[in-house]
Amino acid sequence: MNALAYLTVFNVGIQNTFVYRWNFFLRTLFSLIPLAATILIWQRILVDRGQDIGSYDGSRIIFYFLLILLVENLVTPTEDEFQIATEIREGHINALLSKPVDYLWYRATLFLSGRLLYTGVAIIPIAAIFFWFRRTLEWPADPSVWALTAVSLLMAAALQFFISFALAMLAFWILEISTVVFLLYSFEYYLSGRLFPINVMPEWLQRVIEWTPFPYELYFPVAIFMGEVQGEALWRGMAIQAGWVLFFFVAARWMWFKGVRHYESVGG
Repeated sequence: MNALAYLTVFNVGIQNTFVYRWNFFLRTLFSLIPLAATILIWQRILVDRGQDIGSYDGSRIIFYFLLILLVENLVTPTEDEFQIATEIREGHINALLSKPVDYLWYRATLFLSGRLLYTGVAIIPIAAIFFWFRRTLEWPADPSVWALTAVSLLMAAALQFFISFALAMLAFWILEISTVVFLLYSFEYYLSGRLFPINVMPEWLQRVIEWTPFPYELYFPVAIFMGEVQGEALWRGMAIQAGWVLFFFVAARWMWFKGVRHYESVGG
């Protein structure tokens, strides 16, 4: 790899993304509306039941959704699949095919620069929210929990990026990828932990979901941090998460090479 070339890409990504810094700030603010609604609904459920659900009481459910908000801002791509698909559909990749950069790592570098800047902007309102609810937060005392959470966060970011990239590769064969993206993200929305903690579901259903990639995009790092997964379950989850990262990396790489051959054969 040409390190200087990727550093240039990173700097360009920062500059381009910085233009939309207020969009990031406002998007984070507006994301607080569904967060507040979700927290109120779950607190209402806990009040009506008059008891906790699993290990979650009113304070822990607030902590859970605050962490989900933070993780989502740290690792979730911002329409990367549509940007890549547009570059393919409109022929912009022609200029990149002759450059000394690998397209997958080129896009990964842009993803990294975008996430860093987005996090830098969004962390202001997120930090304010955490401060407001500071009395309900239970930070882990064990340093290994922080380390394992960080590793899982990195894998969650890689997993989300490679899924987005693989989805975008469909643009080599189909004109519009939005339907496929919508279908996949519909499953992700319900099974990634955005609406509810996965471990409040029936145990048999948890076992099924455990083998899908969706909980490892958001829920799993949060569950590690909160101590919801430990021991054998933790290491099994880390192995499954790593397996899905590898799977989608291979899928993204394979689809890129197949797509470029198809693209060149039809005179792209």
